[in-house]
Amino acid sequence: MENHQYKCMLGEEDIWNYRESEIRKNYRELTELLIARRMTITTMESATSGQIASLITDTEGSSAVLKGAFVTYCNEAKIMQGVPAEIIEKFTVYSKETAEAMARACADVYKADIGIGVTGTMGNIDPANKETSVPGQVFYAVMIDRDMQSYYSELDPQPTRLAYKLEVAQKVYESIMARM
Repeated sequence: MENHQYKCMLGEEDIWNYRESEIRKNYRELTELLIARRMTITTMESATSGQIASLITDTEGSSAVLKGAFVTYCNEAKIMQGVPAEIIEKFTVYSKETAEAMARACADVYKADIGIGVTGTMGNIDPANKETSVPGQVFYAVMIDRDMQSYYSELDPQPTRLAYKLEVAQKVYESIMARM
């Protein structure tokens, strides 16, 4: 069944309820896999503002794998948590290099097997970074056992801020699972 037909059969709200439920199920699966493998994970999230860490902690026993996480919504917070200011100055806050520095910094702080860094602009231009902020552009990086992979995504307009966060969380989930 084509996606358009699917949208016609279900209302937009139904689609998002289904999508959110699917993403939450995926994160339960990921968290249970990490528990079984005795692997730890941490995040430094800007654009998703802690949504990924929240999805991980929705599963019972997640304290065995999530040691902590950072929500670094502004540049100063990223720098305070270990992202070199030079990276942001040279490549901008919205770059794969910044996402990689975020993933590395949080993994180093928590000595975690997996570090995730997410930066980007959701539905509107960031007033603090007007020159480099492009709505829908997201950069994220996943470091597993010191092996870094970075990603770029252009998001379609979403109905809510939560929908943007969940869309990025799903992409992060897929990137992690492809490497597990």
